[in-house]
Amino acid sequence: MQHIEFFTYGPSPLWGVRVDGSDLRVHAADATRPLWAQEKSPYERTPDSTEEFLFHQYGGMPESDLGDPALHFLGGAAQDLRHEPTGSTVVLGCTCGAWECWPLFARITATPEAVTWSGFRQPHRRAWGELAMGPFVFPRPAYEDALAHAVHHAEDPFTALPPPKQ
Repeated sequence: MQHIEFFTYGPSPLWGVRVDGSDLRVHAADATRPLWAQEKSPYERTPDSTEEFLFHQYGGMPESDLGDPALHFLGGAAQDLRHEPTGSTVVLGCTCGAWECWPLFARITATPEAVTWSGFRQPHRRAWGELAMGPFVFPRPAYEDALAHAVHHAEDPFTALPPPKQ
């Protein structure tokens, strides 16, 4: 099973996630790197700008949109935060602050023993299908504890890009 950490940041709190110590945005960057390479995005002019773009394509979810974060992250999100065709819930949003611009969705399945995140998708890129990340399985008691004790940071703690994978 994996370990999850929830955190908030900024004056109007945004919710972020770490899985096994890595920001969920790192997992998303790794999963979308080959897909963006096929598109030859105009945002990617140099290797450094490509990496900067990949790691900052997503931002945290505005707390004001989540309603009850515990309910949201246990799979009981409000209807407008769900992608009904796939039964998934938005877990990251766009860096502009409007999560709808570039959301990352995952299926959140909660049982008494575990919470599983699977079926990650970017709905604005249907051709990408299910992203190559996860499934992530978390022990439910630890998951609920992480939700109840999210650490707040004044600023986004994800400021430095991780070292390139070898």
